[in-house]
Amino acid sequence: MSEITPEVVRHLAQLARIGIADDEVQRLTGELSQIVDAVATVRQVATEDVPATSHPIALGTVTRPDVVGTPLTPDEALAGAPERDGDFFKVTSILGEEQ
Repeated sequence: MSEITPEVVRHLAQLARIGIADDEVQRLTGELSQIVDAVATVRQVATEDVPATSHPIALGTVTRPDVVGTPLTPDEALAGAPERDGDFFKVTSILGEEQ
């Protein structure tokens, strides 16, 4: 059994600057005890010759070749724009900015 007591939970809450009520202290005492007990169980099973892993399956970055394609013309890019100003998208000003 872990050594998590209500006093430890209150101390941790104070360190984290979290205000907790008495009913939360009791609930968290039980939950934190279960977590600490679970970690202790895993420590008993883990062996020194097993390397630590962050994922059970080796992952690699999936990429595709960077192939230069045909770019859109300004007319194609702006075809669905609600408004345009020459070769640019026209949008409403923000934060009271005027041009």
